[in-house]
Formats: sequence, structure tokens, C-alpha cells
Amino acid sequence: MGREYDIVILGGGTGGYVAAIRAAQLGLKTALVEKEKLGGTCLHKGCIPSKALLKSAEVYNTAKHHAADYGVHTEKVTLDFKRVQDRKNGIIKQLHQGVQGLMKKGKIDVFNGFGRMLGPSIFSPMPGTISVEMSNGEENEILILKHLIIATGSTPKSLPGLELDEKTIMSSDGALEMEELPKSIIIIGGGVIGIEWASMLNDFGVEVTVLEYADEIIPTEDIDISKEMKKLLSKKGVKFVTGAKVLSETVEKEEGSVTISAKVGGNTETFTAEKMLVSVGRQANINDIGLNNTEIEVENGVIKTRPTYQTKENHIYAIGDVIGGLQLAHVASHEGIQAVEHIAGIKQQPIDYSKIARCIYSSPEVSSVGITEQQAKDQGYKVKTGKFPFMAIGKSLVNGNSDGFVKIIADEETDDILGVHMIGENVTELISEAGLAMVLDATPWEIATTIHPHPSLSEVMGEAALAVDKKAIHM
Repeated sequence: MGREYDIVILGGGTGGYVAAIRAAQLGLKTALVEKEKLGGTCLHKGCIPSKALLKSAEVYNTAKHHAADYGVHTEKVTLDFKRVQDRKNGIIKQLHQGVQGLMKKGKIDVFNGFGRMLGPSIFSPMPGTISVEMSNGEENEILILKHLIIATGSTPKSLPGLELDEKTIMSSDGALEMEELPKSIIIIGGGVIGIEWASMLNDFGVEVTVLEYADEIIPTEDIDISKEMKKLLSKKGVKFVTGAKVLSETVEKEEGSVTISAKVGGNTETFTAEKMLVSVGRQANINDIGLNNTEIEVENGVIKTRPTYQTKENHIYAIGDVIGGLQLAHVASHEGIQAVEHIAGIKQQPIDYSKIARCIYSSPEVSSVGITEQQAKDQGYKVKTGKFPFMAIGKSLVNGNSDGFVKIIADEETDDILGVHMIGENVTELISEAGLAMVLDATPWEIATTIHPHPSLSEVMGEAALAVDKKAIHM
């Protein structure tokens, strides 16, 4: 007849396992179904492994090119890429064990297999049933449930006709498993993931060419941030080709190289490198999970939900990448908590997606919250902006990296902060102050009145806030 649960969660990534923990905290009998490893894309194929590689690249680049600036002289700097990968894998293993421990602590039943929705059970009044095809080859498990949360995540997209072999033509998944670094690489896509890889591989000493379809890289960011990133990475040696329409049908693989053409400004240009990384977005994992056995609606390739994260079937919820929107781990986690608390009857404040911080962990880093200056103007705001460079911050000079700036956008009529955009060293650690300011409806004056410690990078926030009203002290 199957095992009965209050909540079954389909997918054990960041959104799924956080939802499971919250459900267990609320005393709900909970099961989690994951076909691979707990932690999902973020832990095993995304956030954590890529940031581990980025850190190694940063250390290598600093030691090789900048150590002497600090008075540290090295005879010879070499890169042991196997050790780089071993360190990355060690971090993943430690965090994976931590997640497994959290499941045991919460008495959450974990089923390692592929789950499919079957519809209502004929043996139970509960509204839903899941069949789990177990990964160990054992007989399928049947789970009967009061509520289901779909958290199956996403996988990398490719371009039509551009087949990924994960050896020569790779997605970010395949690139993470490289045993050796190539001498050169073409990255198709200058968005968040493409820029992180361009920065990392460039710091490792790889010759990098980025082909981006839009007129600017990271086109979702404020234009000042996009231009600064392009300038700083170009200075480090990354080649950018914007306005490039890649011609997938022209791709040719030979021993040790790959060639592709793109239309650029009316001309056709050809590019060759040892490897290619395709970074053109992600697609929801909704195939073969039993949607055909439900009334759930799919729109533009993602599951359609209400603000409560309920689908068309009230007992089935969906969260994370599978519903589109901001495809970020921290977003999925909070959506999971919201879905569970709605199931438990807890009154909630809906997530305000405009106040969620977004980060790019390249070198330099980028972080932002709220809307861009152009978006503010398009929405009819009369804006005022303040921009302050890191070169005027003492701690930046001490750290040896004074590139970048912080830009604050405010409504001239109400003084409300509309957006904060940063590029520079460690800005992913600075953005939360801006996020909190927006949640509390702070004004630039309130940020400026907060006394920031000296010397610290955080001083840039106070100065940028003062700059909104042309009162910056150190510039």
C-alpha cells in the first residue's frame, strides 16, 4: 500500500532539503526523494564547486603576478590542478556529509531514486502518490502523501545543434570535472556563469574568448557594472566579442581543438580554441516526473504557481529553478520554507523578489539588489544616484585591490533606495547591508548616518550613500 507522509519533497537540492528540515521542525512526517546526491546542483555542480575553483584561481593569480607587490618574493609559482580539484571535492564531501547529518537529525526519510507522480491512491484518502524508482535497483517504493513539493531544479541549456559531449564542448557541469586545464577556451554566453568561468580560467592562465549575443556582458546588471566588468576583465586579458550570433551549424571538432563561427556586426568571424564552454542559461527539470498525471500547468518551460507556490492542484507545490524566476539557491531555500509554512497554516509575508541580492563571484565580484538605473527610469522614477570608488577607501589599498565602485540609485521624490550595485573585491560580502536597507525602506541618509568602521571595505557604502546627495567626504 505504500508509506504515508504529511509532506513528500521531490528533489534534494538546496530548496528541497531546506524545505524538508523546516517541515520536520514543524512536526510533519517528511520524506525526501533525490535521484543523485543530497545538496543537488548547488552543492555538487554549481555554487560550491565553482567557488572553490574560483578561490584557487585567485590565490594562484595573486601568488604568480602580485605577490611582489606585498613584498613577498617567490622563486617559482606552479599550479597543481589535481590538488585544486581534490580541494574542491573535499569541500563538497564535507558539506554533503553535513546535509546527510541534518536529514538524520530531523528524522527525515530519504529515498535515493527517481520519483514520479502517479495521482491519488486507491488505497488511501490522501490526495497524492509518488513512485520512486530506486537507484540501488531495489523494488520501487510507493509514497502516499498529503502534500507534495516539487523541487527538481534545473540543468544547463545548450544551443540548437550544438551538442554537448562534456569533453570538448562542455556545460558548466562538464567543465567542473576537467582533469587538465586547456590552453585556450571559447565561452558562449557572457552572463553570470560565463563571466565566473571567464574570470576563473583567465586567472588560471587560460586564454579566454567570450562570445555574447547581447551588446553588453552580464546584460541583466546595471550598465555601469557591465561596462566596468568588461573593462577590468579585458585588462586582465579576456577577449570579449559582443553582439555575436553564434552559428551552431558551423561547429567543427578536431583532435585538440574546436572551431565555431559567429555573425558579428554583419560579418562572419571564426573562433578556434582547445575547448568550448556553453553557458546560455538553464532549463527546468520537469521531464518524466509525472506531470501528465496531474492538472499542473507548464508555461514557458516552467511550472506555473500561485504566490503561495501551489500549482493548479492545491496539494502540490513547486519551488526553485523549476518555477523559473530568480534561479538562485538562496531563493529556492526561502521558497521552500514559505511552501512548508503555508502547508502548516502559518501566516506569511510574501517574498519580495525585488529585494533579493544577486551575486557574481568573479574577480572582480559583482553584487546587486533592487532595480537598475535604466529600469528605474523606465518605471517612471525621477532618480538620483551616488557612486563611490574603492580607490578612495583605505582598506582597498591595504588589500591591494582598489578596482570597482558602489552605486546607489534612489527616488528623488521620496528618497527611497531603488537599487544598489557593486563591483569590486568582496562585494558579495557587502551586499547584505544594502539588502537589509531595502527591506527596512531605508534612505541613503540612514545608511550614511550608520557609522561604518575604519578601515573597512564597508565604508564604501556610507560614502556612496553620501554621494547620492553630493556629500561624499573622501571624493
